[in-house]
Amino acid sequence: MSTRRVERWAPWLLLVATLALWQLVCSVFQVSEFIFPSPLRIAEQTWEFKGVIAGHAWRTFWVTMVGFGIAIVVGVLLGFVIGSSRLAYAAVYPLMTAFNALPKAAFVPILVVWFGIGVGPAILTAFLISFFPIMVNIATGLATLEPELEDVLRVLGAKRWDVLIKVGLPRSMPYFFGSLKVAITLAFVGTTVSEMTAANEGIGYLLISAGSAMQMGLAFSGLMVVGAMAMAMYELFSAIEKNTTAWAHRGSHGG
Repeated sequence: MSTRRVERWAPWLLLVATLALWQLVCSVFQVSEFIFPSPLRIAEQTWEFKGVIAGHAWRTFWVTMVGFGIAIVVGVLLGFVIGSSRLAYAAVYPLMTAFNALPKAAFVPILVVWFGIGVGPAILTAFLISFFPIMVNIATGLATLEPELEDVLRVLGAKRWDVLIKVGLPRSMPYFFGSLKVAITLAFVGTTVSEMTAANEGIGYLLISAGSAMQMGLAFSGLMVVGAMAMAMYELFSAIEKNTTAWAHRGSHGG
């Protein structure tokens, strides 16, 4: 079996092994399903409540995508401004770093006061937690443009704007797609956290409801659905990255 094929199947083999070990531990030690449900119990409750889970999952998904879409727009614009100007980099970057250090869950009660319970706080929480990686990577891609390359382009008659648009932005694309793969997982975290305290729909709300009703299998189902959605979006961005920035990965090939 080739190395590439092994790499392709490795995550699935690890997942199967983990689930098998999980089931074995629960069966041998007779762990109560109210404490730590087995994979079989989770599968049973996933099928039993599939309609409910699907409804909450769809709400979490579209809310996350809206917040994530806003994060892409704001992150790219801020990253372009910060990366294209040394003054902006020096002035804005430290403030954005300090802002990113703030726990985003602490913003949820404030957002509830401003926008009420519902989609508003969830969308904004997804945005707040996911725009920073996008901004940083775009700014890094532009700010690290080689001075020698810029000097050569200037000699050839290129203006600063031409250098940024025609060289800087294409060079930032691998950074951009790398940031998307990180940011989308954070966006799902932000939405779920907000739904746990400021919503009456969504996977976060489902987790709280299932936990209070001692339906731990259902709660784990919700967690796995969030993980599956995040993994699917991660793989989507990975596929787009490979098709649009193959030049940046020309040296990475399997055996």
